[in-house]
Amino acid sequence: MSVLDKLLPEFFIKVDRELCIKCGQCVKNCGFSALMQDKDKNVKPIHEKCVACQRCMYVCPTKAIQVINFPGTQKNNEYWKPEYIKNIKKQANSGGILLTAAGNDKPYPVIFDRLLLDACQVTNPSIDPLREPMEIISYLGEKPIDISIEFRDNKYVLKDKLKPNIKLNSPIIFAAMSYGAISLNAHKALAKAARECGILMNTGEGGLHRDLYEYSDNIIVQVASGRFGVSPEYLKRSAAIEIKVGQGAKPGIGGHLPGYKVDDEVSSTRMIPKGTDALSPAPHHDIYSIEDLAQLIASLKEATDYSKPVGVKIAAVHNIAAIASGVARADADYIVIDGFRGGTGAAPTMIRDHIGIPIELAIAAVDDRLRKEKIRNKVSIVAAGGIRHAADMAKALALGADFVTIGTVALIAMGCTLCQKCYTGNCSWGIATQRPDLVERLNPDEASKKLVNLIRGWSLELKEIMGALGINAIESLVGNRERLRALELSRETLDVLGVKPAGR
Repeated sequence: MSVLDKLLPEFFIKVDRELCIKCGQCVKNCGFSALMQDKDKNVKPIHEKCVACQRCMYVCPTKAIQVINFPGTQKNNEYWKPEYIKNIKKQANSGGILLTAAGNDKPYPVIFDRLLLDACQVTNPSIDPLREPMEIISYLGEKPIDISIEFRDNKYVLKDKLKPNIKLNSPIIFAAMSYGAISLNAHKALAKAARECGILMNTGEGGLHRDLYEYSDNIIVQVASGRFGVSPEYLKRSAAIEIKVGQGAKPGIGGHLPGYKVDDEVSSTRMIPKGTDALSPAPHHDIYSIEDLAQLIASLKEATDYSKPVGVKIAAVHNIAAIASGVARADADYIVIDGFRGGTGAAPTMIRDHIGIPIELAIAAVDDRLRKEKIRNKVSIVAAGGIRHAADMAKALALGADFVTIGTVALIAMGCTLCQKCYTGNCSWGIATQRPDLVERLNPDEASKKLVNLIRGWSLELKEIMGALGINAIESLVGNRERLRALELSRETLDVLGVKPAGR
């Protein structure tokens, strides 16, 4: 190997020899083989292989291991950052596309952090959620503009049949993450938690494993461009169906599950040969217009006897409001808008980091457009991509979303430390892997409890925020931008958001 082929490690593993008891737990738990033991059981780090998943730090009984950034000596340069130089050297060696995972981590302005929620004082009293009922139950699907009732058989009955809606106990949905990208145990944890919390999980585009059939009432099944696992039974074993057109982490391109993650079970569930790469085309080859999309929506509704909401997932891009208007008119029941910080198991780095727009702007633009066109009732708006905590959720709802999805948050609750190496299949936490020795590390029952606690905590916090705002029903929060104020945002951004500056 030439010196030109060599790359400096990204991370440095420090082993404290005085604290280390040579138990070997760190070596056994490293999915990336970055640690080994010599004949005297001394732990030897291989810095080049470390991805900072931190599993070794968590399992070390004496806290003898630290993972730190590699102490580099590159001369400071604000323009040619170390990351750019490292990537250039990688591509000079490989000639390939740079891959990454998780959401966009670049230092773009975070609009959520520049938005502040209002609070009641004196003349508009707040509400104590510990003493007063607070309603956060939400319904996914088209709502009627008005209803007609008649008095019949000594009681009032609805004259019109309503479109199917799904009741959720909290406006939270576990984001689409496919089996194959994440493990079956991770999918089981999400499904169990969704059922216990009375919310929904989304299969992503990887099909529905038979072990999840019992959770059908809490599952959204996805129909993506690769049509993996799609069958009449798949569609019927769901609470809702979602057509995936785009993804916030990689707008405009397809997906790629490498063959080494396609084992027997993934192969059977996705209905593809074992060991083959699962390639999702960039577009659906039967969708090149709103009319084509409307035809697919109608076909899926027909296939399920018009009994389930059918939604469409799109990435947040520059003309998102016009696109969403078309999707609503194509008879979708809900629209998922995935912002540019949305997560992924694998994406080209340049795509993830430089394409798309923030979810905050997309929500406001879409809600505003649909209200002006008087079709807001036709769809629920689901905000995805970068929701980090309950305050983000409340702000997203105030901007106009009916629901939020959480993907990265759910993975972190299950153990993920955001090392962003999901695409390697070596996840030490047993989440983004199909290696049997790693998958068994994730206990679905234990992970499910973590997720249930998370949803419960966020729901309680949402009620607290609503109480501070003096509102006791989630409908009064959705689209209520008057309860938001912005700090240090430009006039143009305020115009898109429809939010006043702080102090006014």
